Amino acid sequence: VRHHQEIHVVMGNEACDLDSTVSALAMAYFLAKTSPAAKAAFIPVLNIPRADFALRTETTFLLREQGIPAASLVFRDEIDLGGLHRAGLLSLTLVDHHVLPGADAALEEAVVEVLDHRPLERDRAAGCRVTAEPVGSCATLVTERIAQGPPGVLDRPTAALLHGTILLDCVNLSPAAGKVTPRDVACVSLLEARFPELPARDAVFEALQAAKFNVSGLTTEQMLRKDLKVLSSDELLLAVSAIYVDLEAFLRRPGVLQDLEAFCQARGYAGLVAMTISFNERNEPSRQLAVYSRHEPLRRTVCRALEEATAPSLHLQPLASPWACVGAYAQGNALASRKKVLPILRAAL
Repeated sequence: VRHHQEIHVVMGNEACDLDSTVSALAMAYFLAKTSPAAKAAFIPVLNIPRADFALRTETTFLLREQGIPAASLVFRDEIDLGGLHRAGLLSLTLVDHHVLPGADAALEEAVVEVLDHRPLERDRAAGCRVTAEPVGSCATLVTERIAQGPPGVLDRPTAALLHGTILLDCVNLSPAAGKVTPRDVACVSLLEARFPELPARDAVFEALQAAKFNVSGLTTEQMLRKDLKVLSSDELLLAVSAIYVDLEAFLRRPGVLQDLEAFCQARGYAGLVAMTISFNERNEPSRQLAVYSRHEPLRRTVCRALEEATAPSLHLQPLASPWACVGAYAQGNALASRKKVLPILRAAL
């Protein structure tokens, strides 16, 4: 602000998963390499506080593998986006999301570009470049963008980050998981053709999957925060956490009910939906979900919305729950990921 230098921030969503992180790093790198010299400083921002970075176990693993130290990253609590915007110095490119949360609504007018793989929920100003395509990974859209740019910009570490991210997001390009599209496959092939020394797909996927599901050292609160989305209505906030252990094992953790209550109370959440996922040896997913709330009307509303959903239908089977304030289900439609369940919950709120 003191030097009146324009800052162009590239930022992923608040869950700050591997896709958001790598899409932000690679896109900022591409813009910095291809923009006119006098242009802004391009800064990828990881949309979490630095203290939460250790919870993103697959991200810390992949960046470490590529020799990128955490000290070289910029986190959300280390940059004053509001101050930059008020000074008229902020441009914002959003990757892996296209609607800023309510707390960031003032930054919307700084958005100059969007790359997302979700259906658009809102229109953008005419000057904003929008790429919204139903691919398995936002990193696929970033790879396509870089591939269309000047030759020679893509380097091996960036290629390795994009390659690993697409493989993890698309469950090793397995059609059974219901995420991969031909464009994801094409981008993985393109990266491998340009960098034949990239490790084999199976090895990359298995290492990342193991890192992602390694929650052995995490407390319940950290597990809930590891991959968290928050939905808001006028009256209340609902947390939606992806959990990487079996639901029965999660609900049997010592003190888990007190942990759920403390987690929601500390952050003002009226309730929490925990969605578990695990994979068998053929990379086929199985899913379960739990709905926790001390407010019975809210819990009933959320449970009913999930049970009666048709777009998509979740094929829920009730499971025995140890507590009245927790509804538990096996999810028969294992292809319905959190991305597909969030609109159902949003409508229920």
